Amino acid sequence: MPSHPGMRAMMSPVPAPSAPLPEGPAGTAQVADRIAARALASPPRCGSVRVVCVDGPAGSGKTTLADAIAERLGHAPVVHLDDLYEGWVQPLGAPLSARIRAWLLDPWAVGLTGRHLRYDWGAARYVEWREVPVAPVVVLEGCGSAAAGIRERACVVAWVEADPEVRLHRGLARDGAALRDQWLAWRAAEEAHFAADGTRGAADLVVRT
Repeated sequence: MPSHPGMRAMMSPVPAPSAPLPEGPAGTAQVADRIAARALASPPRCGSVRVVCVDGPAGSGKTTLADAIAERLGHAPVVHLDDLYEGWVQPLGAPLSARIRAWLLDPWAVGLTGRHLRYDWGAARYVEWREVPVAPVVVLEGCGSAAAGIRERACVVAWVEADPEVRLHRGLARDGAALRDQWLAWRAAEEAHFAADGTRGAADLVVRT
């Protein structure tokens, strides 16, 4: 995911800054600081693991923010859902949530190492298992990471958004214009999922990039 020009928090139950967040890396840092502090101040809800979910539409800047949060938490593990999706055809909602619970959340809840299959987008298939041990904080990042069935195990849910055309531009700049049709199909699928799931309304923090 490319870096983005700035992030600013739109709403949050944590104390808001007295002035707007600055653009660029400084703004990202302040948002990440706030989420990291909230995570550490919250009790774990998945065994001993504090799960931070960073959700929102593709191209919004979730990876950038998730990595910044993890850095502030002593380089906490980050699970990128791009590694779990079964390519462009991955259904969001219940099928994905069930996979996340079975592979990661349920093992962590009883103190066991989670593991997930990693999808290779070039090879168009799953290629290996990856282990994600129990840790004080784990960041789940990606579309569907804070869906119903997942977010009740999270101590913080952040929603990241940007204008649709900005997101599409970022995505095609990263993946190539040849994938425009796949991006548009994914955008339609995620819009339907988010509308049905109410993810944005359930977030603790909304961040616009």
